[in-house]
Amino acid sequence: MSANLKYLSLGILVFQTTSLVLTMRYSRTLKEEGPRYLSSTAVVVAELLKIMACILLVYKDSKCSLRALNRILHDEILNKPMETLKLAIPSGIYTLQNNLLYVALSNLDAATYQWPSDSQELNSKELSAGSQFVGLMAVLTACFSSGFAGVYFEKILKETKQSVWIRNIQLGFFGSIFGLMGVYVYDGELVSKNGFFQGYNRLTWIVVVLQALGGLVIAAVIKYADNILKGFATSLSIILSTLISYFWLQDFVPTSVFFLGAILVITATFLYGYDPKPAGNPTKA
Repeated sequence: MSANLKYLSLGILVFQTTSLVLTMRYSRTLKEEGPRYLSSTAVVVAELLKIMACILLVYKDSKCSLRALNRILHDEILNKPMETLKLAIPSGIYTLQNNLLYVALSNLDAATYQWPSDSQELNSKELSAGSQFVGLMAVLTACFSSGFAGVYFEKILKETKQSVWIRNIQLGFFGSIFGLMGVYVYDGELVSKNGFFQGYNRLTWIVVVLQALGGLVIAAVIKYADNILKGFATSLSIILSTLISYFWLQDFVPTSVFFLGAILVITATFLYGYDPKPAGNPTKA
């Protein structure tokens, strides 16, 4: 059962990450009338949806009893403040990472869509290069912070008996607080002018739901597998996203370096998950 959950959660993570990257990129580059939705508010809404989903899962595990749900939340969260505070560190890092993902996709791909290569002027080239640098720095920062947060969260999940859904509620609670702080600091004026849900449409809600689902799936992967396999699943989703960008979106031309990297990632994933059968004892003469 544990092995089935491990590979099921890994498969869902690959699908979720691929879908999220593609839909998020499209939503941040789609030109529509009116203001574009704020990435900071999308992060907060995703955290709130994740909390709601986890509460429903805990409610289901408690045999659909509101009294039991209230007791579990009170005993596991309110009565254990130090255990709850442990989630503040990875929560802050994950919130930063989610915001950086929006920054990276907005800058890296927006430059490609807004300044076609056959009609660029000098100022457009300089702005495109600057946008790509910002996007690259966002990606690098997210990568380094994600590694630490993943290992830290795995340690917390596997050293305690609390369910993964309770841990996600704690994680989402702090994530919502940090996210609201980001909304106030960076987009407070825009929110007061056009509202919290400015620019939201069906595609925006799809992105938000996928991001909320990602938090649940990542926690399940770390719980039933480990952080290294999570990294491999993310790498496979990058390859899948790139292939879809080439065949469907037609905005990427793979090179020999890409194919070499793809082969190395797939090989590493296979070798890490390969469990050779122990050799039998040699027969004595």
